[in-house]
Amino acid sequence: MQGGAAGLAYRGRTASIGFAHGPFVRVDAGSGGERVAGTLVEEALALRNAIDTASGQIADLATSAGGEAAQILEFQVALLEDEDLIEAIFASIGEGSPADVAWRSTLDAHIADYNSAPDDYLKARSSDLADLRDRVMHILRGDQGPRLKIPSGGVVCADDLPPSRFLEIDWSGGGGLALLRGSPTSHVAMLARARGIPMVVQLGAIPDTGTTALLDGEGATLELDPSAEQVRVFEKRRDNHRKSRASARAILRRPTASWRGERIRLLINIQRVEDLEHADAQYADGIGLMRTEFLLSGRSDLPDEETQFQAYDAVLRWAGQRPVTIRTFDAGGDKPVPGFTLDGEPNPFLGVRGLRLCLARPEIFTIQLGALARAAVHGNLKVMFPMVTSADELEAGRKLFADVVQRLQADGIAAMLPELGIMVEVPAAALAVASFKASFFSIGSNDLAQYVLACDRSNGALAPLMDPLHPAVLELIARTADHGRRAAISVSLCGDMAGDPRCLPALLNCGLRELSVNASALAQIKQTIDRLSSGGGVG
Repeated sequence: MQGGAAGLAYRGRTASIGFAHGPFVRVDAGSGGERVAGTLVEEALALRNAIDTASGQIADLATSAGGEAAQILEFQVALLEDEDLIEAIFASIGEGSPADVAWRSTLDAHIADYNSAPDDYLKARSSDLADLRDRVMHILRGDQGPRLKIPSGGVVCADDLPPSRFLEIDWSGGGGLALLRGSPTSHVAMLARARGIPMVVQLGAIPDTGTTALLDGEGATLELDPSAEQVRVFEKRRDNHRKSRASARAILRRPTASWRGERIRLLINIQRVEDLEHADAQYADGIGLMRTEFLLSGRSDLPDEETQFQAYDAVLRWAGQRPVTIRTFDAGGDKPVPGFTLDGEPNPFLGVRGLRLCLARPEIFTIQLGALARAAVHGNLKVMFPMVTSADELEAGRKLFADVVQRLQADGIAAMLPELGIMVEVPAAALAVASFKASFFSIGSNDLAQYVLACDRSNGALAPLMDPLHPAVLELIARTADHGRRAAISVSLCGDMAGDPRCLPALLNCGLRELSVNASALAQIKQTIDRLSSGGGVG
């Protein structure tokens, strides 16, 4: 912390680059307020209504959010459907506890258990429990939920912020997010980057005082009640950032990016079809990663073949002749899906997830493969399998896919087998990359770094160790890229590293010539490559 009469300044870690100048808003207040308890029947009914209301709110958020955020929200819905948990709370009400007391005490006990668990996945889920606890408490005490009323352009400050509360904030007027704890690799950070919201984490203790804030996502600083000079310096930095962004967008109109005379293909990642509406998406060389988990969220059942086909077909028609790489369901891990993933895995990050799960549930997987086979007729489709460890898994997926295509064609339905590739995110896959008969490889740097460094990327306490530029991570990236070059197989990288200008020199030196980023980062990455090509720094 730096401070003086001119105002207080706090330094943290950058989670999302950008600038925000506006009202300072603390949202740490718990579910305070008093509530008058009724009869046992009234209390039981009040809790039932609160749970139903909360479940509806979360389901609505999941539907509107889509993508990975929706999968996290599904965890809360699943908790509300846990009969053992709910029955224990109603039993406590039957013994005379008010609804809010019974709910809070039970959830607090579970949160304490999760926080003390040796498994990092369970620790990370404690924040979801706390979010759910507070949501129901607010409803019980007369609110319709802890919907955050944030002034336009406000700088939101919290100890930490779960995805559901982030998604409830109206960010259309700008603003920023300052967290006392948090992690730059958290899901909230990913949401902030996708929406262009500046975010700084790990700021430490900050007083409740302060009416105005300057949040510098580039310099990772928060300034409270700034002086005129602090505002002047800040606005100059923000203006330079805006000019840099405008310059980057001008560079987008150039046909290609290049480095050392070689073309760099820049593609985009999308979580749902609506992401193609981003103004910069049209300048991409194609789609390097289309996640399909949004099709699993906000539903009471799993999507049928026609529903999936319509989504894939819409993206292929948008892309024209440009390549579209669609990833099959990457459920499991931190993305549980009721009716699909396994319940109660002791360590789901190392459990039945990705292709492992799909091969174990062919009755679900073949429906997706059927939709993809039909869509492949209408564009330049490539399909990749996630969480692949051995070459046998790829071949099992290929055989299942080929069987689906054969059945469709036998029924007179237009279908074809697209190019098949794998996500390189398990260290074993990178080390044995030559054993895979894949048409292409896509490096998932988020999970690859997580598994190489043995660090849960959602655990803020491990953020200093979660270094994507660690030599071990770069060695596996270079190994994969080198194999691709020698075997004339395309290799791309679609994780957060691709959208981080600080990582670009290392990735290019590793031999990567194809990167896939969020559409919001496309301009900046193309500009950074242009500067590197001309001998400039990352900036």
